[in-house]
Amino acid sequence: MKQLIVFDLDGTLAPSKSSIDGEMASLLTALLGVAKVAIISGGGFPQFKTQLVANLPQDERLADLSLLPTCGTRFYKYENGDWTLLYAEDFSADEKARIISSLQKAVDESGFAAAHLWGEAIEDRGSQITYSALGQEAPLAEKQTWDPDFSKRKAIKARLDTMLPDFSVNLGGTTSIDITKPGIDKAYGIRKLRDILGIPIAQMLYIGDALFPGGNDYPARETGADCIQVRDVEETKRVIEAIVACLG
Repeated sequence: MKQLIVFDLDGTLAPSKSSIDGEMASLLTALLGVAKVAIISGGGFPQFKTQLVANLPQDERLADLSLLPTCGTRFYKYENGDWTLLYAEDFSADEKARIISSLQKAVDESGFAAAHLWGEAIEDRGSQITYSALGQEAPLAEKQTWDPDFSKRKAIKARLDTMLPDFSVNLGGTTSIDITKPGIDKAYGIRKLRDILGIPIAQMLYIGDALFPGGNDYPARETGADCIQVRDVEETKRVIEAIVACLG
């Protein structure tokens, strides 16, 4: 069985920008008892702490948990009772300005700018610029109905690919688009896990809800890692149960 189980966060372990529930917390705790675990997602580190870490037991098991926020552009390990940043692929000020300007133009040209926003639409996460079509604080129900077939974000992404050919542009979450430095995506994160933890990719299992071409989890599949596509959080729970039963 695999040594490292790697997860997406939003849509896989919890609904978009929501905390994991009690059952998921218990299952992840059990999984940490039998395997190493890593999370790679587009959210920033504060979001990881609120959605995930705050709901897990604060004990030595966290040493087997690796956190890779902003699509793997940062890597945190739990050491000496706190989270240590091992690397960060941050943008320069000029790169940020160019990306934000291009995002604003691409959204305007697409015709898909939302009539109402809940919070800021563009967020600077240091190593990633994230566009949230309905705003950072949009209700989940609104987000789930805005772009269920990805067509709106694909139209915006097509424009960004032309405007920003030297950056990575990927669909993320439910309404978001994530922009990172070139070549930095979830595949980059998986290779960093290999290098830092010393675990071969063949010994990793990736679980996510968007492993199809164009989905934000798809780069993980391209590494050659074994992958499991899940429909939602409830299916992820059943997959974790099966893994724990096999490894326990």
